[in-house]
Amino acid sequence: MLNGSDKVHIVGIGGSGMSALATILLQRKVQVSGSDLKDSVVLDRLRAEGATVYVGHEGEHVGDATVVAYSSAIAKSNPEILFAKDHRLRVLSRAELLKAVVSGQKAVLVGGTHGKTTTTSMVSLMLLNAEVDPSYLVGGELNEVGASGRSGGGEFFVVEADESDGTFLTLDPYLSVLTNVEVDHLEHFGSLERLREDFKTFVRASTLPAVVCVDDEGARLISEGVPQLSYGTRDDSDLRIRNLALAPHLTTFELFLKGKRLGQIDLPVPGVHNALNATAAIGVSIQLGVDFERAAQSLSRYLGVARRFQLKRLSDDIRYVDDYAHLPTEIRATLQSARQVSPKRVVAVFQPHRYSRTKLLGFELGQALGGADIAIVTEIYGAGEDPIPGVSAESVFEGAQSVLGSSVIFERKRSELAKTVKKILQPGDLCLSLGAGDISLLESEIALVEENP
Repeated sequence: MLNGSDKVHIVGIGGSGMSALATILLQRKVQVSGSDLKDSVVLDRLRAEGATVYVGHEGEHVGDATVVAYSSAIAKSNPEILFAKDHRLRVLSRAELLKAVVSGQKAVLVGGTHGKTTTTSMVSLMLLNAEVDPSYLVGGELNEVGASGRSGGGEFFVVEADESDGTFLTLDPYLSVLTNVEVDHLEHFGSLERLREDFKTFVRASTLPAVVCVDDEGARLISEGVPQLSYGTRDDSDLRIRNLALAPHLTTFELFLKGKRLGQIDLPVPGVHNALNATAAIGVSIQLGVDFERAAQSLSRYLGVARRFQLKRLSDDIRYVDDYAHLPTEIRATLQSARQVSPKRVVAVFQPHRYSRTKLLGFELGQALGGADIAIVTEIYGAGEDPIPGVSAESVFEGAQSVLGSSVIFERKRSELAKTVKKILQPGDLCLSLGAGDISLLESEIALVEENP
């Protein structure tokens, strides 16, 4: 627990998870300071909220803080962490800080290899509109409410439960939600068996029967025998999707609970994956006693999260869309959504994320790009990992080539990517940037190329 006299300094405060925690602490009248390597819009927002924020890491930035917290991206040799240890301050990992912040409320934990951010934001919006005053922590900005963290006075705290560093097992779930289980983050888990066992622990820990997607084979297998409210399109789903219809800017379907029709969902974002995420949110509403009509009405106003099929610009009849997708299933789902918009061509620009992930999934990542008309692959974004000898985006390129043939380009130089993409684009195209790294900057980089041809 944190008390009213604590002063919290956050190392790596500009990251999505840590900035959201900072926002929640500030709303609770806790004094917050922090640092990050680069200035950003996020840091400007935190300053406006009352935080003292520094650019760069120096021991003196800790000041008179009583608690120093750090994100998983921060090395233990960071000067601010060393300062805290030298001065015998309380030092907390992100997971430990999150546990302290959530303490005292009933945790609704949304876990899974992907779909977490969207599902968490849908649940948060739904509970806000149900006027139960929730707290929430989301790994992206909610378009409707403009912040990824909120401290509410109600009994529920909705959390995007991150498995990449084991955070999802540090909290006690009142309700666990499991969207899917795929191979990822083996740098943390060490093996597929450990990954599955940890997700099984996550589902079993739920006080209420967990909400589990049985369309996903991994989630279905690890949750066998666990009390649950299952959801999906399968006939044996407790909460079943039927009569699914996909349009460029609308996804509609009917929901049935154990054979009884609940009603229709009109979702203003594209994709089967979003229908599943929305159904997970309805599953949460059922478990927490929120009226279906009110929950459905909330979802009808859901406009998405930053970097989830986010339209960045429409210029010269070319749509520039950005998406965080960096796993095979995510990439396929996002490309399916791109098709719903009915472009002349889908031009997918993919930046692999992490050497360890590319070593494991490189060829499969490339194959997932097969839903595009043209794919452009650039080199790996390391995300702080050291390069692994022999591992490059070449394997991704070869996987894409096995499906798309000559309609794949390998642009090894990240600095040349915008120019390469710009030369290919034609009116009517949808340019889709994919990946969890700095590929999110592609649209603005292309705009600079246009200004300075």
